[in-house]
Amino acid sequence: MKLAFKKPSNETQKAMSKAALNPFVGRGINPQIKSAEEKIQELTGHKYVKLVNSGNSAILTVMNALESPFILPDQGGWSGFKKMAQILDKNVIFVPTEKGIIYPDLLEEYLNQLSVQASALFLTSFAGYTAEQPLKELYDICCENGVLLIEDASGSVGDPLKKLCNSQQAHVIIASTGSPKTVNVGNGGFISTDKNEIFQKSAFLLKTLKADAITAAGMIAESKNASSNLIKTIYACDYLKKNIPNTYHSDKRGINVIISSMDPKTHSRILREKINAEGRSIITTCPLYDRLKEKAVCLEIKNLDTLCLSKENMKDIRDAVQSTMF
Repeated sequence: MKLAFKKPSNETQKAMSKAALNPFVGRGINPQIKSAEEKIQELTGHKYVKLVNSGNSAILTVMNALESPFILPDQGGWSGFKKMAQILDKNVIFVPTEKGIIYPDLLEEYLNQLSVQASALFLTSFAGYTAEQPLKELYDICCENGVLLIEDASGSVGDPLKKLCNSQQAHVIIASTGSPKTVNVGNGGFISTDKNEIFQKSAFLLKTLKADAITAAGMIAESKNASSNLIKTIYACDYLKKNIPNTYHSDKRGINVIISSMDPKTHSRILREKINAEGRSIITTCPLYDRLKEKAVCLEIKNLDTLCLSKENMKDIRDAVQSTMF
């Protein structure tokens, strides 16, 4: 088993190097930033896009423009949601989930029982990166209740099925393009929406947190690989979910694999010795808000270079897990 940690493609690295050697000295928007924003518009379908220097900057910018409270999933979300809200002194409340998944009937019941009007629901495309959320149904319920749906699509940009990272089922899409994300530039992020007032209300933050031309050049090149990277990662995870016992959400698309464990600390330690990508771990130990609040071991397949997601390597990972945990 020879695994490699995900890194920007050679084409992306060349594009970023070229941008670094040719700084923009004109007035107005850098043409590479404009081209990157147009490329993201093609991927999401929204009218407006702004680049920022990180995914958390995207969250901060959007939250700054909205009134609280914000609704977050009780697990399987992103801890950055909580941290950015805390920085802004915004209130958050938590909707119950089924192992990270927000089922439409649960959300509808939750909203009906709320004593306050929430402004937005923040969630990740994949609950705990392991199971896609029913975005379309959740979006419809949010629209009926005056709630914005904010989708963190860091792991789902380029979804070929258009079920995720799609303007038709998210009022705002945010994403990180840092490493090791689907659009894997090494840093940066974006905000995509039809609601230009979000950008107007956070104009100073956008100016402060903007991405540079080097990051933009990387986004242009790397976004071409997004769909292919996502398909290969989902396929690899599907194989592992079907061939490893006790995996969570084995019937749903995801980009990592979470396996129930009676002793996650010990199992994780052993698996880190057996499975690594050039010395870097792809093992996460649960319970963890960003994954699941269950005793489990998580295989971060999303962190691997897609060139090493061969069936042979997946079989070796399966064998390592089975010999360690079962």
